[in-house]
Amino acid sequence: MVHNQTSPLPGFQQDHQARHPLSVRSLPVKEQPSYRATYCAEACTTTELLAAIIRGPDQIQIASDLSTRFGDVHGIAAANDIELKETHGIGVARAAALKAAIEFGRRLNEPPSSLRSIQSPDEAASILLPRMQHLEREEFVVLLLNTRNHVIGEPIVVYRGSLNSSMIRIGEVLRPAVRSNAAAMIIAHNHPSGAPTPSPEDVAVTKAIVESGRLLDIPILDHLIIGRGRYVSLKAKGLGF
Repeated sequence: MVHNQTSPLPGFQQDHQARHPLSVRSLPVKEQPSYRATYCAEACTTTELLAAIIRGPDQIQIASDLSTRFGDVHGIAAANDIELKETHGIGVARAAALKAAIEFGRRLNEPPSSLRSIQSPDEAASILLPRMQHLEREEFVVLLLNTRNHVIGEPIVVYRGSLNSSMIRIGEVLRPAVRSNAAAMIIAHNHPSGAPTPSPEDVAVTKAIVESGRLLDIPILDHLIIGRGRYVSLKAKGLGF
């Protein structure tokens, strides 16, 4: 288990006013972040794990600055490229390494596609929430299902930008299901504000897609609105269905 701590590394007296931050090379080998991440990663603080990802002689100070600024892994995951690079010492390569590590961890928590079966809104949200809750802009995705409600492939992004019924073409939403001969689908979009409260526009879009799905014999099982750490099922609320 990763502990979201921002305490300094062993032997490192944190001092943001220091002119000469501690170099990782001054630490004993067994106290260096790369060593600890290799042999006892579960005991590492978030700051230590960050330092191991960042690497370089100034990794300790940079990791400490990131932890102080963003608070925890969720804050870092939600930070965009520009915000990360505003931290001294974070350039293109280190920002990319951080984002790649976060995405790798997210995918590791996903069950293999062949084992994913959707029988409830919670099960659909377990796939969509981790990948959509920290998005900086709105995305509209479809999750395709076979006759046994097993997921077909990965969620497909069909629109990016504000959800507007006058801009969304229903045919574009249903096309992936037609092409894949899917038996049903779940639709979802995120609210970058973090609040998954359905808007009248959300309900109108849902109703239009559900009605069109019926005409093509492609049931829309649910429409999930993804927020920060939570979601709303429009089907459960009877909105648009």
